Amino acid sequence: MIMVVALALAGAVQGGVSSAHAEDGGRQLLFYNHAYGVLDRETADAIEHSPYLRDFANFQVRTTTGSGGQTWTGRYLMGRETYIELFGIGDVPGKDGTLGATGMGVSAEREGDLATVVARLRELGISDPVEFRQTRDFGDGVPVPWFDAVFTTEEYDLFGAWGMEYRPEYFADPRGNTEPAAYPGDVGRERYLSDGYRDHLMRDVTGLRLAVTARDLAGTLPLLKAGGFAVRPLPDGGAVAKGGGTTLRFDAVPLDQVGLRQVEMSLNRPVSSRHEERIGHSALVVGPGSRAVWTFGDQDRQK
Repeated sequence: MIMVVALALAGAVQGGVSSAHAEDGGRQLLFYNHAYGVLDRETADAIEHSPYLRDFANFQVRTTTGSGGQTWTGRYLMGRETYIELFGIGDVPGKDGTLGATGMGVSAEREGDLATVVARLRELGISDPVEFRQTRDFGDGVPVPWFDAVFTTEEYDLFGAWGMEYRPEYFADPRGNTEPAAYPGDVGRERYLSDGYRDHLMRDVTGLRLAVTARDLAGTLPLLKAGGFAVRPLPDGGAVAKGGGTTLRFDAVPLDQVGLRQVEMSLNRPVSSRHEERIGHSALVVGPGSRAVWTFGDQDRQK
């Protein structure tokens, strides 16, 4: 969903979350929310029509209309607090629909925490964070404020991460099918997502491995640091970021090698045996135990 960058620059609301917040007491402020990857058409179609995935996860195929009337069609595996969003080539507008394009949102759990993140970014040397507001149209032509967000930069190759905070207007709209607040200022992920995960095996995304360019990684790490992730550089130029029960690994690669490489997931219950499901140019291995690993092989770059 990195297309929100272009929408922001085309005139979405700027400056909506710019003031500093009170001292946060060292809490983590941003948590893994979701990530997306653009796959070759064969793999995307196999995911879309996989009977196994419909049993394994709270799975859906959905077309979303965002700011400026832009639309994107994704295949979603929804967990308790986190999810993964998968596209085929061209399912997302512009270069964000290019094979290997990826993106990731990290979100606040408490109202006002994104403002603290923006202040921290400035302290880290990001003098002009890109702030904007995304909206969602449920089909009646009346957009509702969806979330406020921030990028560290307008420039990116094929990956970008954004910090986000869901808007109270979205939670108040019954079309969002969200849950009541669990505490004052609750704008969290569990409130946003439904409890449909309970009827399936997948519980949450716990790990992610992405191949990105060095420039895109450099634009991402300040956001993760500002959000409270523990970031560790790797000898090969990549990095690992940990926080909130999620491990994010970034491999620094040339532009023609970028893409989604692996997703790790927790399960609602342990399984006794190992099951491998081949889905296009990918393999989902479930069990044994309470863990699943989905690995994406070399994509067909001719499609």
